[in-house]
Amino acid sequence: MSETPTQSSRRPMIAAIVAGIGASLCCVGPLVLLMLGIGGSWISTLTALEPIRPLFIGITLVFIYLAFRKLYLLPISCDIDKACAKPATRRNQRIIFWILSSLIIALLAFPWYAEYLID
Repeated sequence: MSETPTQSSRRPMIAAIVAGIGASLCCVGPLVLLMLGIGGSWISTLTALEPIRPLFIGITLVFIYLAFRKLYLLPISCDIDKACAKPATRRNQRIIFWILSSLIIALLAFPWYAEYLID
């Protein structure tokens, strides 16, 4: 099964989002649950994921780099009549990349600035 260039350029970004969610699950998860009114002593068990957080952070950064490489460093390799050859499509992909990368980095850095949000 052949995949289109737009599908292959989405994979690193989707993987980065999933890894970013995994990396921030131990810190952002309990806060989101409490804001939704869901509480209990079991929420403290979500911090058990803290030891594997550096692994998720590394995976996230690798996938962000792969998406950046695909969008900026590698030459465009698709047919002229495909959507990926249009400059507007490439521009939109880059805008989405920067928006999602900013959100992912904000999630990864949450433990360092969370103490300033809760007072």
